[in-house]
Amino acid sequence: MKALVYHGPGQKSWDEVPDPKIQMSTDAIVRVDTTTICGSDLHILKGDVPAVTPGRILGHEAVGTVVEVGESVSSLGVGDRVIVSCIKSCGKCSYCKQGMYAHCLGDEGASGMGWIFGHLIDGTQAELVRVPYAENSVYKIPEGVSDEEGVMLSDILPTGFEIGVLNGAIAPGDTVAVVGAGPVGLAAIMTAGLRGPARIIAVDLDANRLELAKEFGATDTVNSGDADWREQVMALTDGMGVDVAIEAVGIPTTFTMCTTMVRPGGHVANIGVHGKPVELALDELWIHNVHITTGLVSTSSTAMLLRLVAQHRLPAAKFVTHRFSLDQMMDAYDTFGRAAETKALKVVLSR
Repeated sequence: MKALVYHGPGQKSWDEVPDPKIQMSTDAIVRVDTTTICGSDLHILKGDVPAVTPGRILGHEAVGTVVEVGESVSSLGVGDRVIVSCIKSCGKCSYCKQGMYAHCLGDEGASGMGWIFGHLIDGTQAELVRVPYAENSVYKIPEGVSDEEGVMLSDILPTGFEIGVLNGAIAPGDTVAVVGAGPVGLAAIMTAGLRGPARIIAVDLDANRLELAKEFGATDTVNSGDADWREQVMALTDGMGVDVAIEAVGIPTTFTMCTTMVRPGGHVANIGVHGKPVELALDELWIHNVHITTGLVSTSSTAMLLRLVAQHRLPAAKFVTHRFSLDQMMDAYDTFGRAAETKALKVVLSR
């Protein structure tokens, strides 16, 4: 089969590699019908994720068709159309029983690490993928949900909702700021609406993405390149600051922005993947009763979000801006890597 293979920082290629095989009785082999590229894939290529070693097939998002199952798999069959979750779940460990699949203790990849595809085992940017713990790690897709909608449920929609909206404890009437209007930030904006905030402020340097943010549910926008960006945010909150600040970039500057705009008693929910340490001004924050959360998505909300997509409550396909065939993987990476220029949000690749 063909697959996108990582060869070290800054190096990747679309290579011929061996087809995956069933290794454990709980595995399934899925033919990849649609996949996509995530910002964390770009972090890997920058060398920010040293656990990813040369030779690894990248990618952790896919919709596909089951072509083979292990002997212990009874609830899936050949021909089933499924979402491959970005997170494994053995279904048996203490973390999985809590719904915290992000820290699944199953041995596959590494015990305690739920994100394994394209990280610790071969991923989904390929023609076929082996899915461990298949019965707990894929979701059957109902009629009426497209591949493009489904693949947004592999990662970005659960991530925006769980790590941004739920960790941020958004409540009806709240004022929310989302710093970073990329795909995950927009997912947080879209799903924040499920909790009834009065205002959702999108904050970004890119004027195009700020305009897009309004289509995803933002009520207000602030360009963080403006010298008075903080004053603009405070003016939208009667000078109090936001109830919830969601960081969706992953750099020190944007995290600090969140800590300076949140009101006393508010929440800072970090979604961004950080490659460098961030200085935390606890000497200023300690007295403000601010809650700070971080997290790797558990995808425990995927089934619920899938129901909302199926009922057209969440327009998941809106994230898709560019379409490619699987064998155009290198072109797709080029387009996604130059998102400021190409105006790409999510690029999808299909058979």
